[in-house]
Amino acid sequence: MKIILATSNKGKIKELKEALSEYEVVSFDELIEPFEIEENGKSFKENAIIKAKAVYEKIGDKDSVVLSDDSGITVSLLGNEPGIKSARYAGERASAKDNLNKLIKELKKRGIKQTPAFYTASIAVVKKNGVFSVHGWMYGKVIDEARGDKGFGYDPIFIPKGYDKTLGELDESVKKEFSHRSKAIKRVKMIL
Repeated sequence: MKIILATSNKGKIKELKEALSEYEVVSFDELIEPFEIEENGKSFKENAIIKAKAVYEKIGDKDSVVLSDDSGITVSLLGNEPGIKSARYAGERASAKDNLNKLIKELKKRGIKQTPAFYTASIAVVKKNGVFSVHGWMYGKVIDEARGDKGFGYDPIFIPKGYDKTLGELDESVKKEFSHRSKAIKRVKMIL
């Protein structure tokens, strides 16, 4: 079975290809010209479904299986920011580093050295017999300084529950054991 990923995010593509290694996994932009998808949902689930449906329709092959991940980090003490705006937290064309730096700045502005936070991953699967979605969560805390260079996104400031190092410092094999995306992928395999 070929799975088409409705993302161009290199970090997500790498994680999803590794986690779904028993399948042929390709990014949609390997098959068709990249196009803009407006993520105007009010939740991770809605945005994941929007992306998966848009790519499924654009591919035009009813036998294709399209998978989309919408994920991000939520900090309750910051009014649940960045939440579904995690990829655009510092602006529409912001880089992952820009987003990370904005979150650090917001923590420092409020004098917060560390606070509880969690990652959410919502994965949508669109195929000829329906639209499906699953979720996974990872709990821990964020700190006001980046540590480590592993992972991507907000990983250098996120310390998972039960650990004293950030995801940026921990070996990637540790993250794979319990990450929000790993938990969601275990559930999505039942759908596939």
